[in-house]
Amino acid sequence: MSRSRSRSRCWLVGILILVVRVLGGNGYPSEDLVVNLPGQPKVDFNQYAGYVDIDSNHGRSLFYYFVEAAFHPHNKPLTLWLNGGPGCSSIGGGAFTELGPFFPKGDGRGLRRNSKSWNKASNLLFVESPAGVGWSYSNTTSDYNAGDASTANDMYLFMLKWYEKFPSYRSRELFLTGESYAGHYIPQLTNALLDHNARSTGFKFNIKGVAATKISVGVDVCMSFERRFYFNLPEVQKALHANRTKLPYSWSMCSQVLNYSETDGNINILPILKRIVQNHIPIWIFSGDQDSVVPLLGSRMLIRELAHELHLKVTVPYGAWFHKGQVGGWVTEYGNSLTFATVRGAAHMVPYSQPSRALHLFTSFLRATRLPNTTGPSILH
Repeated sequence: MSRSRSRSRCWLVGILILVVRVLGGNGYPSEDLVVNLPGQPKVDFNQYAGYVDIDSNHGRSLFYYFVEAAFHPHNKPLTLWLNGGPGCSSIGGGAFTELGPFFPKGDGRGLRRNSKSWNKASNLLFVESPAGVGWSYSNTTSDYNAGDASTANDMYLFMLKWYEKFPSYRSRELFLTGESYAGHYIPQLTNALLDHNARSTGFKFNIKGVAATKISVGVDVCMSFERRFYFNLPEVQKALHANRTKLPYSWSMCSQVLNYSETDGNINILPILKRIVQNHIPIWIFSGDQDSVVPLLGSRMLIRELAHELHLKVTVPYGAWFHKGQVGGWVTEYGNSLTFATVRGAAHMVPYSQPSRALHLFTSFLRATRLPNTTGPSILH
């Protein structure tokens, strides 16, 4: 082999090594890879966290935490989860209290595994939205005056830019989920994504389902002390690539700087839900039967009203569904595209208060399978 050819090959190898290092080996941003959270149990899946810049002129950026599925992540869908409030953190709530892979230990200095994490069934994406929530921020103070429209638009921009970081997920099935005031966030974000799909001649969001715990007004329950203590540890923020601008306030579950519209809670979400169903995207509304914040009867009545407007007939009469030989809750379905389900024994934060039943419900939602109406073998053990 000539010296010039050998040198060319060395250059090629060097370039390939550089590309692998820059992209993290799988096309994902290595700078966002979470190598190891303080006190974290050993796991076989990857975690990523960092910022997506929404508006460079205003200096507005949203913080995200992304967890790959525990098994075969390349064959699993992507699920976005948002907490509500408005103004409460999806990282402190969904990711580290309800359905993510870890819970903080009682001392606030370590983590323990969540055996019923939803990353058993899907890749999970959590976003602190809007700016002013958690570690998401803006260098323009007026951006902290937010409402449903600006929040939906920022999340739409976030999704576009997040896909630039994780391009292999652009074609992946996308499920949009959340709880409490996310009953406003998720439908309005879905509406923005549908607007994009309608006008785009190229990339389109591959939306496969929408699920939320409410479609009326409510407030999230505050998280406990150990979450706040853990997320304010400097070593935790460093591991998560968080708080890069050294915010003048500590991380808290619900924002003290956000000024969210007090009237947007009255926005009628039913027309948006109607459009989603008409685009052949199934909607699941689920509720804890012990939820004192958002009583299930109100949600059930709104779903019935929506089904009536869409001329959808009852395909599954309201009745019990089962999990592990016990009643998991009650469910009714309209026209194979609109489902209302309760989770027995669950409070406002369904995945936290009934993790096993919530994981069963979530897996059925992803697979587009009906919740079982017999006491046969469970979908998950």
